Amino acid sequence: MPKLIEVIEFLDDLGTTMVYRFPPDGETEIKWGAQLTVRESQAAIFFRDGKALDVFGPGRHVLKTQNIPLITKAITSLGYGTDSPFRSEVYFCNLKVFRNMKWGTKEPIVFRDSQLQMVRLRSYGIFSTRIKDPQLFVNKIVGTQNLFTFDEIEGYLRSMTVSRLIDVFGETITTIFDLPKNYDELSIAAKSRVIDDFNRNGLELVDFFITSITLPPETQQIIDEKAGMNAIGNMNTYLQFKAAKAIEEAAKQNGGAAGTGVGLGAGVGMGMTIPQMLKESMKEDQTQKSSEKQTEESPTAKIKKLKELLDLGAITKEEFETKKKSLLEKI
Repeated sequence: MPKLIEVIEFLDDLGTTMVYRFPPDGETEIKWGAQLTVRESQAAIFFRDGKALDVFGPGRHVLKTQNIPLITKAITSLGYGTDSPFRSEVYFCNLKVFRNMKWGTKEPIVFRDSQLQMVRLRSYGIFSTRIKDPQLFVNKIVGTQNLFTFDEIEGYLRSMTVSRLIDVFGETITTIFDLPKNYDELSIAAKSRVIDDFNRNGLELVDFFITSITLPPETQQIIDEKAGMNAIGNMNTYLQFKAAKAIEEAAKQNGGAAGTGVGLGAGVGMGMTIPQMLKESMKEDQTQKSSEKQTEESPTAKIKKLKELLDLGAITKEEFETKKKSLLEKI
């Protein structure tokens, strides 16, 4: 004889349960006229003979034909009288928001960058979801499981999210250097792409955030080196600065290795090397400035070239006189 249940309710102490089936086994049956209690954060789906007959909202419900017209008082066996049990199940769905569900790319995303050509990106973030359509979620995702937890669907939702994110990256950004200012736009675009996938499974995508987009270490090192070179600017000025710093550091050495023969030799070597470095650096700077001046062609040289073009018939005499007059004004 199965055990009869008169009060049906479910409390989730851990907060990770999304769906719970009652009764959990075949040793108990729901009594005719049993009381079903549904909390504010829950929805209860009533099944009989394998079919979903009704969805109950918050409150206390009596399982009789007055509340569920589709069920009838079927006597399963003799001896129960008016308290006859009937084969049925109640699925409790947790409607709270499941927060801080993490997603991330297991494998790098190959991205065509307008400046760096092909780069590999990794992206991570979080999202929040809740059950929007209890009956659809139970029929499509949970099935006949006794207990369905948050952890069982997180991997599936993560894979679905990453697959959509790849398309969003290709359509929204052209170079990784624009990422910092486009995080919000990327999050909104990704959410709009994924939201339909969630709805088809009876879920609502509440929040979606991209927390980081990272590059491989070798690519990051190249970017850092390029930034360092841009920060240096003029190489000759930088060398002069480094040489001056070296002289300053050498002058501060009053003990330790500077007081030994090795330190003295190093100091002498540095004293002979640094002036040479400064001399060569200044010479290179002067040579560079001289070459820049030479590259600026004088007005006289330009007039000679114009005369050659006139003799060749490439320009008219009027064009020659006009250009010559303009150049003479600059002398």
